[in-house]
Amino acid sequence: MFTPERLVLARKRRRMTLAALARESGVSAQSITAFENHRKPPSAETLSSLASALRYPVSFFGAPIPPEMLPDAVSFRAPSKMSALERDSALSSGAVAASLNLWLQERFKLPQPNVPTYPHLDPQRAAEQVRAHWGLGEEPVPNLVHLLEANGVRVFSLAPDCLDADAFSTIKDGTPFVFLNTRKTGERGRFDAAHELGHLAMHCEHRIPHGRDSESEANDFASAFLMPAAGIKAQQLHNASVERILSAKRRWGVSAMALTYRLHKLELLSDWRYNQTMKQLASMGYRNAEPGSSMVRESSQLLAKVFDALRKPPLSMSPADVATQMDIFPEELNDYVFGLVPVGVTGGGRQTPPVRPGLRLVHG
Repeated sequence: MFTPERLVLARKRRRMTLAALARESGVSAQSITAFENHRKPPSAETLSSLASALRYPVSFFGAPIPPEMLPDAVSFRAPSKMSALERDSALSSGAVAASLNLWLQERFKLPQPNVPTYPHLDPQRAAEQVRAHWGLGEEPVPNLVHLLEANGVRVFSLAPDCLDADAFSTIKDGTPFVFLNTRKTGERGRFDAAHELGHLAMHCEHRIPHGRDSESEANDFASAFLMPAAGIKAQQLHNASVERILSAKRRWGVSAMALTYRLHKLELLSDWRYNQTMKQLASMGYRNAEPGSSMVRESSQLLAKVFDALRKPPLSMSPADVATQMDIFPEELNDYVFGLVPVGVTGGGRQTPPVRPGLRLVHG
């Protein structure tokens, strides 16, 4: 069995051109092209060479066609920073994670999608409507990854070699996906998650989620979603000092820069005060980091529950068993699940789970 689409996916996942894979594997670029274009299958020896070069088990290339992540249906955070190889690698990473999601859905009752869409509303109003739909009131948003998962969004981590992508989101067969960079601070990770929620809520199937306008709208949505106007105004932050901003940002779980921007947007800081505050924060190291922050990077609650359930009877499956059934190595599985599983565990569990357990998530 050989699935050409799997060879294409693996090559793009490893950021390899045809020429690069030819050099690494010793297989000619012409032959690789023929394999990828369904013109002929590779021999067992050739496939082994390709698998070794691409760092996938041979079985990966005989599995069914994986879910396809189409560039036009994906919203990338900061897309201008990405090369074509980086974009294709991130999309291929998403395709493997989507395959993992299908595997999980066959074994668990996962939360159903509950993301309302408002393609015709401005970001402020759309954020208010999503907060109202989820019953958040005007209080700070709790763990945002948990909140997304509880509302049927599948949240996966980006592999370490895809971190230039920052974050991206898409809707695949009715299921919303968000992929998050794990390298950022907790505050900036939350903003990325809210940004992608903005794409899902405003730039759904009715609109093409690309360009500067859509990115600006998603940023404004994230700001309004994480820092609702009424809640911010209730804190009496008019002309707030830097010290006051640094104190308030902890309550809302956002970066100092993001809160300062929001205060200016709500006309709580004058243009002059806003510019002076931003300069002072930058001089203190807050442009690209959150000095002294103790906020822990948010992770997946759903995936943690899944792997806990898998380890117990009647499933009795190790992470290595899951990787084997996914036709990937455990190390790669760990890349997509926020590093929640150990990679040195050997297999030996059941290959076909006899039951489909329920999995219930609660907000917070």
